[in-house]
Amino acid sequence: MKEIVILGAGYAGLRALHYLQAGHGDYHITLIDRNDYHYEATDLHEVAAGTQPKEKITYPIRDVIKEKVTTFVQATVTKIDREQQQVLLEDGNKLSYDYLIVSLGFRSESFGIPGVEENALEMVDVPTAEKVYQHIIAQMKDYAQTKKAEDLKIIVCGAGFTGVELLGALSDKRADFAQFAGVAKEKIEIFCVEAVTRLLPMFDEKLADYGITSLKNWGVKFLTGKPIKEIKPGVVVYQDDKETGATKELAANTIIWTTGVSGSRVMDASGFSQRRGRVMVAADLTDPEYSNVSILGDVSAVMNKENNRPYPTTAQIALKMGEYAAKNILTKINGGGEMADFTFKSLGTVASIGNTHAFGTVGHSAVKGFPASFLKKAIMDKSLFETGGFKEVFAKGRFDLYH
Repeated sequence: MKEIVILGAGYAGLRALHYLQAGHGDYHITLIDRNDYHYEATDLHEVAAGTQPKEKITYPIRDVIKEKVTTFVQATVTKIDREQQQVLLEDGNKLSYDYLIVSLGFRSESFGIPGVEENALEMVDVPTAEKVYQHIIAQMKDYAQTKKAEDLKIIVCGAGFTGVELLGALSDKRADFAQFAGVAKEKIEIFCVEAVTRLLPMFDEKLADYGITSLKNWGVKFLTGKPIKEIKPGVVVYQDDKETGATKELAANTIIWTTGVSGSRVMDASGFSQRRGRVMVAADLTDPEYSNVSILGDVSAVMNKENNRPYPTTAQIALKMGEYAAKNILTKINGGGEMADFTFKSLGTVASIGNTHAFGTVGHSAVKGFPASFLKKAIMDKSLFETGGFKEVFAKGRFDLYH
């Protein structure tokens, strides 16, 4: 009997699990994750802003386990020994495999900027997202007692996809934050500091401008073309003049870091040929050095032949990767022919800026405002179905389509 081990119960890992559990062949599956729950990573910004509780974006992994063919192990992976075909766990145990799916997810990337890890809040999983929200509320309550102006200020570092969605969710919660502080909602100041001036390059300029202008109209203050040089306690230091290198400081008691992510540290620790935790995979999503190891999601780099750049690591492509890798492994186990190369065609991208506003593209069409928000929630429900099935959609789905 062949042993298939899946590392990570994210979008790619669970999609692969569903296909393998429904397949046929002489094999057993072991799924390993540090948590006993799956979380919708695309919704972390909502937990961080407090627009959704963590229970809304999580469900127990055991809900999708078929115990006849799959064993779930809650553990932290520390290293992969590809030569010995073993996975090493933090508790000292080792698991052997014939086929391995690596979908270990992402971590925050500081890019070597001083003070980021010590003085900024990250948003990479459920506990860190919850910590952001709890921190904001604590500052608002502190203001009610001390009247420190910096308590009312929130800085989001980075205006990428995640940062923009977080800014929208924070704008939605401004009135609630103000109530904790005992002030008018206009007193809650939200800033965004970003190194580049052309924001959201995944959208055409007109559509990106719509999203950023909407946030500005709601009171978000953007400092663009201002590379961050250091994070001090309660202070973001940014370059204000490119030619002279002169810097300025922006003070706030809540600083949230969303400037970028890297793949899991396990990739480096295991000796993979990687850059920022991402491996440039073969055409069938396998490790170029070991064909029985599939590398998916945030730890995988897949080239888009149209622009000769890696595809962005989105939930949409991760789900497709999981499905493809599972089919590829089943083909090998059952003695089938070679799989066609992995291909990906994006169905579109929609960014939420609050609960009832969004913007993006679906196919070749641009969508804005409430219709885009409706589509965003429908997309979220679709991805939930592809990892958790009907049970999780009915329990956790977004049916607040009109409000």
